[in-house]
Amino acid sequence: MTYRDNGSFFGTSFVSFVAGSMIGAGIALLYAPQSGERTRQEMREKAERTIIKAQKLEDEIKETISHLIEDIRLRVNQLMEEGKYLAEDKRKEILAAIEAGKKALEEERKKLNSKEEKA
Repeated sequence: MTYRDNGSFFGTSFVSFVAGSMIGAGIALLYAPQSGERTRQEMREKAERTIIKAQKLEDEIKETISHLIEDIRLRVNQLMEEGKYLAEDKRKEILAAIEAGKKALEEERKKLNSKEEKA
């Protein structure tokens, strides 16, 4: 199965599954050599089993989607934490570069001042 926009693929597949099961069961029972009452009873039983299977399938799909959402949430949180650490590391590098630039600027000023005093 492939996931498409807003779960429409799952919904369409689910409806198709239920409809196909009902039609197939109905056709099979209509051709069976039994009384009408017995045929209707079997159709009800098969419909109930199909509904139960469909509900189980729906529950499995919901659980799978829930797990996927939780996995995505965990991964996003992990990436956000990693991003915080990277940002902090870069901030420290920038501050160190600024500090080094200030020191270099101060040394150049001292050199210029000493040259002016000599001249």
